[in-house]
Amino acid sequence: MKQLILGEATRVMDDRYRLSIPLELLDALAAPQGDCILAKERPGCLSLWSATTWPTRLEESVKVVQSKILARRLDTELDDVQRLGRLLSTRHRPVKLAGRGRLIVPEGFREFLGVDAGGTVAILGAAVCVEIWHPDRWHDYLGENMPAFGQLLEQLVG
Repeated sequence: MKQLILGEATRVMDDRYRLSIPLELLDALAAPQGDCILAKERPGCLSLWSATTWPTRLEESVKVVQSKILARRLDTELDDVQRLGRLLSTRHRPVKLAGRGRLIVPEGFREFLGVDAGGTVAILGAAVCVEIWHPDRWHDYLGENMPAFGQLLEQLVG
């Protein structure tokens, strides 16, 4: 990633659950040949990552967990290991963007996003990825987090 991915747009999901991602966000995402990873972030929000940066981010964490399992250091946390496995199984999947930055939102992800065909979504840059939000969830998030913007910026710059 050469620069922060920033920007906001509104788009309509067509009857085939396709969205057109703004090109300025895709350029910043730097997804070669349109290869991306779509991930479930929180109810009403999906994130789109470059396929070249996603594996490194996830694989390193999974390797740590696998090594702890092999060393039997997680034997007492089997419920959490299983929960992690379930979430990993459904959390993300590879997607390929079509011409003009079109994304087809797959089944399972549509329901998580909560937007029907013909519905509106908010698409925005989230510094390291592109996010797709249900408009109501996005407004809720903004209302909860915007008052602390200055403090967050100060903390990160700090």
